Amino acid sequence: MGILTPAAVRKQIASEKADPVYLLQGDDDVEKSALAAQFAELVDEGLRAFNVERLHAGDATTGDKIADTVASVIDAARTLPMMAPRRVVTVFQSEMLFAPKRESETAARALEQLDALLATREAHTTLVFVSAPLDKRTRVFKLLARHATIVECGAPEDVAAAERWIHERVATAGAELDRAGARALALHAGFPDRPRNDGKTGDIKRLRGDVDRLLLYALGAKRITVDDVREVAGPAVLQDQWAMTNAVEAGQAAEALRQLALLLDAGGEPQMILGQLGWAVRSKFPVIGPREVRAAIEAVFRTDLDLKRWGGDPRVLLERLVVELCAGKRTARRW
Repeated sequence: MGILTPAAVRKQIASEKADPVYLLQGDDDVEKSALAAQFAELVDEGLRAFNVERLHAGDATTGDKIADTVASVIDAARTLPMMAPRRVVTVFQSEMLFAPKRESETAARALEQLDALLATREAHTTLVFVSAPLDKRTRVFKLLARHATIVECGAPEDVAAAERWIHERVATAGAELDRAGARALALHAGFPDRPRNDGKTGDIKRLRGDVDRLLLYALGAKRITVDDVREVAGPAVLQDQWAMTNAVEAGQAAEALRQLALLLDAGGEPQMILGQLGWAVRSKFPVIGPREVRAAIEAVFRTDLDLKRWGGDPRVLLERLVVELCAGKRTARRW
């Protein structure tokens, strides 16, 4: 059926044009729970007691229990709405149904019945499955991909994705946040410039807390600025996260070292700071100092290895790298 963002699904709910089946999956449990609760808005408040049903599959640990839970889901989905055009059925911890811990003939038959339900898609029911991340290689996920709208509720992978997450969250509250403010919040929560190979991202809990406090602080305001962000998130976001790389690009060693000290004193992670310098070398040096690219890349790799092997104080290692990069820029300018 397709993949949608949580913000797009909220727009569907607001317009009362929901799809028949949804799969909310991902590691962000708060986002999943909040979005699942919003589906109740598809039914008039006075009729929700009759037409909104919530089921839990957490105890479906055996074949018999899986069969009982699937039977309850099918019965709830096929029940006709009362005095309303639609019912909403939400199934929490659905991964217990889709990926049972123990294989059995009873569980297999129950899954076949669930497959048939997904294929028919009852027109009068919006069926919402809330699940942990599922293996996309499995037959069940491929079936869901054909018959359900998949909503990814995971933590953003990098700064750009975190900025989009922030803008969507603020827009849902009826406000608008300038780009500098969104970037400051994303960096404050530790999101890297690009997705990391080890799968680590920023602190989604810190990001969510900062955004919630910001919305409370700017309650009623249509436009939120970076100054509001600084008032809410504290001194750490006062530091321009890119001032160091800008100074390196200009070959200003003293300023680059000063900005590096501010980043580290504000709690910046050495590997994240190294990532910023690596990005500058890959993206900027080929244009403004092509003769220095190879030496700069070697310096970044050497520092990365030293950090991973505990080859010295991270502050000293980063200071050495900054000085080397700035010296290379001065050489490039002479050329």
